[in-house]
Amino acid sequence: MTVSSLFLNVLRRAIGFTAAGLANLSLLPAQAQDYPNRPIKIIVPYGAGGSVDAIGRTLAQELTQRLGQSVIVENKTGAGSNVGSTFVAKAPADGYTLLLTSPGNAINVTLFKSMPYDVKTELTQVAVVGRAPGILLVHPSFPANNVKEFVAMAKKAPGTLNFGSGGPGSSEHLSAEMFKTLASIDLTHVPYKGGSAAVNDILAGHVQAYFTNQANVIGQIKGNVVKVIGVAAPQRSSLLPNVPTFGEQGYPEQQVSVWWGIAAPAKTPLMVLDRLNKEVVAAGASAAMRQRIAEMGAESITTTRAQANAFLDDEIVRWGQAVKSSNAQVN
Repeated sequence: MTVSSLFLNVLRRAIGFTAAGLANLSLLPAQAQDYPNRPIKIIVPYGAGGSVDAIGRTLAQELTQRLGQSVIVENKTGAGSNVGSTFVAKAPADGYTLLLTSPGNAINVTLFKSMPYDVKTELTQVAVVGRAPGILLVHPSFPANNVKEFVAMAKKAPGTLNFGSGGPGSSEHLSAEMFKTLASIDLTHVPYKGGSAAVNDILAGHVQAYFTNQANVIGQIKGNVVKVIGVAAPQRSSLLPNVPTFGEQGYPEQQVSVWWGIAAPAKTPLMVLDRLNKEVVAAGASAAMRQRIAEMGAESITTTRAQANAFLDDEIVRWGQAVKSSNAQVN
C-alpha cells in the first residue's frame, strides 16, 4: 500500500469516526426533546403505607397527567433507604428512573461508614415538594405540659426518662439526640423496628416521649390521644396552633422536619432535569397534591434544582452532627 493510499484510508476512518461521534452527540438532545416517550418509575426506598410512599404515589398520579406517560411507583426497601437509592444512582441517566428522597438520604451519608452510592455525585436533586415539622409528643398522662417542664424532669433524674424511635439512626432517634445536646440532658433511647411500634408503646404508656413529625402521627393528633408539647419549626403548626415552638420555649436551634423530594441520576441531560423540575413543581402546587400534603400535617414547597441541591447539602451537615454526637454510626 502506498503512502498516499494509506493516508486516504486513515482519513476515511477518521471521517467515519467523526460522523459516528456527531451522530451519537445529536442523539441525546433528540431523546431529551422527545422526553418522555415511555413510562417513568419513581423508586420509593421504603415500604408501602408510610409518608414517603404516600407522597410518591400522589406525585406519580399528578405527573402522569402532566407528562402524558404513566408514572409508576416501585418500592425497593432495605438498608435504611440505601437499596432503592443505589438502584436509582446506578440507573441509566435518561430521566425514566427517579428517586423519592427524604431525610434518610442526608442521614446515611454520615450514618454508614461505607456507602454503596454517593448522593452528591451520583444523584442530583430535582425538587423538594413538601415537609412536615418535627414535634415532641408524650402520653396524655405525662406530667410535663411543655418543653421546659420536660427538661426539668430530665435534669432532676438523668437517664430515667426514655424516648422511642423507629430505630437507631432514624430521624426520630437523631432528633432526640439533637435535643439532648442542646438541652444538656440525658434520655434513654428505646429503638423499635419502625415508627408505628413506637407510637403504639407511647399510647400504651410503655415509653414516655417520641421525637417525630406531624405526618407520622396525624391520626393520633386529630384523635387527641397524644399530647404534643413542642414544635420544631420556626412558626407554630397550623395543625397545632396552641403548641409553642421549641424556639418560643428557649431552644430556637431545635428545628427539624421530614421532607420529600425527587432526585435523578446525576448525568441526566439538563433539558430533561429542567422539564422534570417544571412538572414536579407544578404537580406539587396542584390542588390534589396540596390537599394530600395538608392532610398529612405538612406544607407544600416550591424549589429550583439549585435550591433543592443546596437544601440537601445543609441537611447532610445538620444530620451529620447528630449522628456524630449520638455515636449512631453503623457499618
